[in-house]
Amino acid sequence: MAGSDERDYVLGTHWEEIERLGLQHRVWRPQVLECWRRAGITTGSRVLDVGAGPGYATLDLAEIVGPTGEVHAAERSGNFLQHARGACQARGLANVRFHEQDLMAGPLEVADMDATWCRWVASFVSDPAKLVATVARALKPGGVAIFHEYLDYRTWRLAPPCPPLESFVSEVMASWRASGGEPDIALSLPTLLEAAGLTVTRLEPKIFVIPPTDFIWKWPSAFVETNLLRLLELGRVDEAWVRSVREALRAAEADPKTLMITPMVLEIVAERRG
Repeated sequence: MAGSDERDYVLGTHWEEIERLGLQHRVWRPQVLECWRRAGITTGSRVLDVGAGPGYATLDLAEIVGPTGEVHAAERSGNFLQHARGACQARGLANVRFHEQDLMAGPLEVADMDATWCRWVASFVSDPAKLVATVARALKPGGVAIFHEYLDYRTWRLAPPCPPLESFVSEVMASWRASGGEPDIALSLPTLLEAAGLTVTRLEPKIFVIPPTDFIWKWPSAFVETNLLRLLELGRVDEAWVRSVREALRAAEADPKTLMITPMVLEIVAERRG
């Protein structure tokens, strides 16, 4: 999610970030589609996409639920929503309703949803409990809330170990928390969901271990480059530090025996009690 100030999202909402999020969605899409199928999202479902970003998941959801279903895309970045609207128009999808709204600022006028989808949003908001309450109110009894959020961000490492990347991960986490978010928010979500009247029905960790030749490598690699520039822009690091991280990652990529362990994500499915 991003905000009225289009740079207050920790990574920005500019075109380069829209492209990076597209790559990220392609990497995770097989996992996500299977998650949605298991959770019961199907033809005719009514789904809320929480923090929809540029709309990559929104498009997939709209095609799955079809013209008899409905997708509500809630996002506070006008840049992101403009991209999402254009993509839906290009595909002739008329079953999407857009809500340009900061979920921390007020209630969302969406109710009786069969499902909600929330990926890497709870980790950025100032009040995760408020977000969970919003999700709970949007669901009908028996509806399901689905989350993909980071569980242990420090699992992001290289084998053999790479101290510059570990320094980068530490700095990312520090900048994330300085902006009011929490990278390891999945540690708290099950308790928050139960308190909001939902019963957790599925918990599954997700992690990749990949060599540089795997296309998934492009996802964390692109994040490093984008966030190096962002950290420099914020004044948190200097040019020498940026060079050291960049050079270390390039050296790792040049060695086909290198392995990357990605940050651990927790898949959570919870059902709203009647």
